[in-house]
Amino acid sequence: MHEASLAGGILQLVEDAARREGFQRVTQLRLQAGQLAGVEARALRFALEALSPGTCLQGALFEIEEPPGEAWCLPCGQTVAIAQRGDACPHCGHYQLQPTGGTELKVLDMLVED
Repeated sequence: MHEASLAGGILQLVEDAARREGFQRVTQLRLQAGQLAGVEARALRFALEALSPGTCLQGALFEIEEPPGEAWCLPCGQTVAIAQRGDACPHCGHYQLQPTGGTELKVLDMLVED
């Protein structure tokens, strides 16, 4: 479950921001984990909740947005929606797709308390 190591990285990023910006606690953390990012949102939420006791994330609400996958089809030249890597183009059926969206995992914003 690589979501546990991802949660550890997110926690480190938030704790670094807390030291730098001088806040004590995060009440809400909003993340984006695209459908093609290879991240299971429920597992990431579970890992964050498991790591949060005793940290600035303790008691925080975790929101994880899951934007859909998007790719550019080289043969037909269209941007298409795809559910997972390896899917065929829904227009022409070819597999020469370059992912263009839904691949990211990022912290969007957080609400904090001093």
